[in-house]
Amino acid sequence: MPAKQALRDQVLAARRRRPLIESVAVAEAIADHVLAWDAVRRGAVVAAYVSVGREPGTGRLLELLVAAGKRVLLPVLCPDNDLDWVAFTGELAPASRGLLEPVGPRLGPDAIAQADVVIVPGLAASTAGDRLGRGGGSYDRALARVPAGVPIAVVLHEDEAGRDVPTQDHDRRVTHTVTPAGIS
Repeated sequence: MPAKQALRDQVLAARRRRPLIESVAVAEAIADHVLAWDAVRRGAVVAAYVSVGREPGTGRLLELLVAAGKRVLLPVLCPDNDLDWVAFTGELAPASRGLLEPVGPRLGPDAIAQADVVIVPGLAASTAGDRLGRGGGSYDRALARVPAGVPIAVVLHEDEAGRDVPTQDHDRRVTHTVTPAGIS
């Protein structure tokens, strides 16, 4: 879909222009907001992801979730672009496409259904919860396995939230947006 690709290109170009110095503050603010979120405080299992490149950082968030006693499930990209899940123990290993993946036994694609909260990457999101990803469909497939009522949050920079996001039938919505300013 050309409109989706145009928005992807625009957001990725803007991310490349962001000063690296702001990355630490962004990651800390996001971690603070997520850890203070009632859904996370009450939940026992959080499905999240390992940020890469110029995505808003999740490294500190993952460390703090584990320190808080949460069971953290992280994705492993399968050859068919679906996601398997591994319980995060603090160890990551390099994987394909420049990703870092958790080390440990795979729990299967349906393991995401165990999560009390799901935190996903994205490039943009609308106020209605339409999420723009990188285009592989991995998270749309995974989110289809999340039970109704489970909070799903996309992590973004401020200017990536509240955008007009083109959608297709297979796209899955998120219920919340996490930015350095807070959770909406």
